[in-house]
Amino acid sequence: MAPTTPRPPTMRDVARTAGVSTATVSRYVNGLQRFTEATEARLREAIDQLGFTVDPVARSMITGRTHTVAVVILDIRNPHFTGIVKGANRKAQQLGYNLLFVDTGERQSAEAGMLRELSRRVDGLIVSSRMPDADLSTLRDLDKPVVFFGRASQVGVHSVSADGRSAAAMLGRHLIDLGHRRIAYLGYGAARWDAERKAGLTDALREAGLEPMFFSADSPTLEAGEKSVGEVLMGSARPDAVVCYNDMLALGFMKQAQAAGVRVPEQVSVAGFDDIPFARFSTPTLTTVDMQSEAMGELALERLIELIDGTLDASEEMLKPRLVLRQSTAAKVRT
Repeated sequence: MAPTTPRPPTMRDVARTAGVSTATVSRYVNGLQRFTEATEARLREAIDQLGFTVDPVARSMITGRTHTVAVVILDIRNPHFTGIVKGANRKAQQLGYNLLFVDTGERQSAEAGMLRELSRRVDGLIVSSRMPDADLSTLRDLDKPVVFFGRASQVGVHSVSADGRSAAAMLGRHLIDLGHRRIAYLGYGAARWDAERKAGLTDALREAGLEPMFFSADSPTLEAGEKSVGEVLMGSARPDAVVCYNDMLALGFMKQAQAAGVRVPEQVSVAGFDDIPFARFSTPTLTTVDMQSEAMGELALERLIELIDGTLDASEEMLKPRLVLRQSTAAKVRT
């Protein structure tokens, strides 16, 4: 006779072991009610002793929650977004949530439809988007809690960001202090954060009686940084310092500049934003601004759970950036 497979423990078994009702077990494991410390200790002990686990499908039917949240990012190849996902996942694990992340691949065309479809499968969303400000009401209309990377409180959506304007101003003042006067900004106009970074750099330079030179890349990537070198450095009025929209652009720009025979930082200083891990390992190492990627992901996830629980009103939160000085910027050599 074949041995019988032991059945998995049930809520009734937990209730009998802990000396409580089955309804108490249900309310406890589904997060619907808190009990006295002594009762919860007995419940935890019984659950551990029996090896009881909650069927997630059954729990979602009871609570109306999936205990899954989504993080929608622009490009997983960019370590800035990888850091956001890492921070969000760490906090999700602490709070007992599963994380689903979606890479939009910088595509705007099908974004609204994708967000609507995704919202039906999760309890809430954290969204990084190239969506124009005029279309941000799409996020509110999802009828699910949303945390947005950028400023979106005007449409009733909570937002988390880092202060890009002050970050760019810090870089500008740093380069001015090094004696640079011809300072260029290599931007990416399609990005939500580009305008505030451009404005912050302009603020710092105008304080010193200077005007920045502006150039634009066609994407925020290593390859676009490489392609931009000819336009930025090979003209008649070559800048002696270049601030790039992000570290990916800066690293690609710096590599191609060196391949073209331009010495960094002796002939041109280069800086970026985000402080991605690769910035510490480039040659020379890259001066940048830490935009708090992982901390931003953690905070966004924490705020999303508060929105789901109904304990938070939508507002704007901004993290403070940190200037990271490395070898790619140096004092201007006077000739």
